[in-house]
Amino acid sequence: MDTDAIGDLVDKLKAMQNDNVEDQDEYDDVDDDDEEEHEPITLGFVDKPKNKWSLQRQYFPSKAGGVPAWLDPLNIPSGGSFVCDICGEPLQFLLQVYAPTEQETAFHRMLYVFMCPSMKCLLRDQHEQWKHHPEKPSRSVKVFRCQLQRVNPFYSQECPQYNESHKPAGCGAVLCDWCGTWKGDKLCSSCRQTRYCSEKHQVMSWRAGHKIACPQIQISSPVSGSNKSGATLLESHKGGSKNLWPEFEITIEDESEYNRDMSEENKLSNSLISRNRTDDTMNSIFDSFQGDADKKSWASFQECIDKAPEQVLRYYRNTNAKPIWPLSSGRPSNADIPRCSYCSGPMCCEFQILPQLLYYFGVDNEVDSLDWASIVVYACEASCNASLPYKHEFAWVQINSPSTGL
Repeated sequence: MDTDAIGDLVDKLKAMQNDNVEDQDEYDDVDDDDEEEHEPITLGFVDKPKNKWSLQRQYFPSKAGGVPAWLDPLNIPSGGSFVCDICGEPLQFLLQVYAPTEQETAFHRMLYVFMCPSMKCLLRDQHEQWKHHPEKPSRSVKVFRCQLQRVNPFYSQECPQYNESHKPAGCGAVLCDWCGTWKGDKLCSSCRQTRYCSEKHQVMSWRAGHKIACPQIQISSPVSGSNKSGATLLESHKGGSKNLWPEFEITIEDESEYNRDMSEENKLSNSLISRNRTDDTMNSIFDSFQGDADKKSWASFQECIDKAPEQVLRYYRNTNAKPIWPLSSGRPSNADIPRCSYCSGPMCCEFQILPQLLYYFGVDNEVDSLDWASIVVYACEASCNASLPYKHEFAWVQINSPSTGL
């Protein structure tokens, strides 16, 4: 990507942010009392699953990377919902969080986060984020909420048996053979067997080997009646794409379990992330801050993170806790958070995704690599039961300044 183009985008973004500061309401997450007790929340960590089958949809997993485990496996988002509004390419699965409520209509409830892996698109996404609720926002980060009653067509009313033999009650849509994420609505015109979510993925698959495999598929798998209706087949994908982020299970722990006075020696021994690499990166970021406000924000952020350095997610719903922001600039005001587009009710902070996740995904620390300071997901406070199977929610992305992240 053109570095100059990135710089131009960031300059425009900073100008937009400065213009908005004058009109913003008081930040809903700013706390002037430095001594106020921090309310413990639920923390999320990534780990390689002991059993691959445990990440299938019938076990209602919280997971990061790989492919999503769709709660409603039939009515997957389609049309313009699954593409980046900026470059038009299919979005990549970031993570999903299983978060049921006490409501009967949300006995099962899952939130999904997708994003475009292009940093250029993420920077352009910021222009839309700082507009006050445009009618048709162009986003490269999208959040979907899906919820089901206890009695539903896809799952038993009983708790799942955690063994490989447990199967879901219903079938799902046929998925793209390249990404395994979105509906495979496009059929290869030659073999009439391989399905794709988009022309982009069809071209990538053809170049990666389908050009050679296609004639063999035509011979070995003649078109059958059952293949004409994707909704009648169990979802499957060949995992042909190597562009997916590595797959992890998200495990949760209570923040209160972490001792505030944990010694530096214990923190180092418990961390999988290289302290030398972390120190070099953090010192570079800290030195580049322009003012005391950013340094104070970063110090507070780092103090919270140091209690559990490997955390990648912070869950806030049903608590009085607020997101921790690495930077003082680029935080939302109350006015920046839209109301629910379905019931017009208020949104609440659901969870926060930390940049540590990029380390586990193996994202390179290069000038044009994907990077963020924080992603905070806001969802309908009432978790309304709108007619759409997958409802759009809202993500606020805070990115580093050009000198820190670019």
